Amino acid sequence: MIDWPALHREALDIFVRYLQIDTSNPPGNEKPAARFLGALLEAEGIETEYIETAPNREVMVARLHGDGSKRALMLCNHTDVVPVEAQYWDMPAFEGVVKDGRVYGRGAIDMKGTGVMQLIAFLLLKRQGMALRRDVVFCAVPDEEAGSALGMQWLCEHRPDLVDVEFELSEGGTGASRFAGKQVQLFNVATNEKYASGGLKLTAVGTPGHGSRPHADNSAIHLMRALIKLHDWDRGITYTPDTVAYLERLAEAGLMPPLADKAAVEEQIRRSPALYAAFVNTLNVTMVNSGIKINVIPARSQAFLDCRLLPGQDPEAWRQQVIDFIDDDRIQVEFARQTSGRLPKPAEWDTELFWTINAVIKEAMEDAVVVPAMTVGATDNRFLRDRGIPAYGFIPCLLSSEEAAGFHGNNEFLTVENLNMGCELMYEVVRRMCV
Repeated sequence: MIDWPALHREALDIFVRYLQIDTSNPPGNEKPAARFLGALLEAEGIETEYIETAPNREVMVARLHGDGSKRALMLCNHTDVVPVEAQYWDMPAFEGVVKDGRVYGRGAIDMKGTGVMQLIAFLLLKRQGMALRRDVVFCAVPDEEAGSALGMQWLCEHRPDLVDVEFELSEGGTGASRFAGKQVQLFNVATNEKYASGGLKLTAVGTPGHGSRPHADNSAIHLMRALIKLHDWDRGITYTPDTVAYLERLAEAGLMPPLADKAAVEEQIRRSPALYAAFVNTLNVTMVNSGIKINVIPARSQAFLDCRLLPGQDPEAWRQQVIDFIDDDRIQVEFARQTSGRLPKPAEWDTELFWTINAVIKEAMEDAVVVPAMTVGATDNRFLRDRGIPAYGFIPCLLSSEEAAGFHGNNEFLTVENLNMGCELMYEVVRRMCV
């Protein structure tokens, strides 16, 4: 028997201390987080390995050995978090404040909370002396928030032995407590994701001049007109095999109109930014740079746009669409940074792992709806899917809309209730897969 109240207290203590480690990326500095997690495992007699990918950047890997009758399951999480604009937070971002049933801190949702859920499942298997059919690998990686070149991508390229697994669980799919205005228990298991194209850099060149005179060739004005035009661009709704399957399952559960009623379906899609993102190439202005002095009209102005492309979209064709839509020779459009160029591959969802997740959640919550889904952001799963591994995004919590807004947002938090739920569901999924 598991003393879950005691485990919940242990998980909360670990979670709070983990959130207190500032692993903002850039610069990263994830080594203290890797050592923190590793020390918890070493204290239980579990051998751990620390792999340096750059100064103060480490991967931490541990393994529980099975009898080899089935191939390994990996529990993967990233230790880095996005930076904080502290002046916009009501709580300190790196103190792990617990207040009113919430645990505040950068990384609470993305993804130190899930890392703790995986850790508790891993520790429980060891403490209970379970006879495992397959190895269970716990892997904490750096650099996910900056593209994974020093994290999962590095691991796949330099230590392929560690990612030689049958299945993997990481971030990407979450549960939701509300959908389309209804109270629900909806769990998304992410089997695919959009392509982070590297973003776009727009450069406008004009004629510099004195700020005291009327001026018709201001690079900042050219750039702003292009940005407003792109912001107002209605690119319609694009259906992919993943999103069609998603809509069909939601319709079966009574959460969406039937696909035959296209107008009603698209009206509901457009009402939710989170849902709409799965049906369109997204484009958002994130940085704008212009000018050198208040009385000098800028010769050059630049803007950076975050772009996430739907599966099957060609990045170069997308760049050309943007150029054609702006239709202004004074605006140069190029990719903001280089990417691997490898488009994400979907993972098969009709697998032992998916149906185990489905069974565990259905037994815990009779009215729950479990669906394969697509992540609108980039995750480390893409590197494993590229190797043919069913890598799923699975955060076993029912997030409120306020909680879900914490992804890269201010006042990020996870409720204690969700932390407890996540620990129990994660453990049961892993136990059934491996024991």
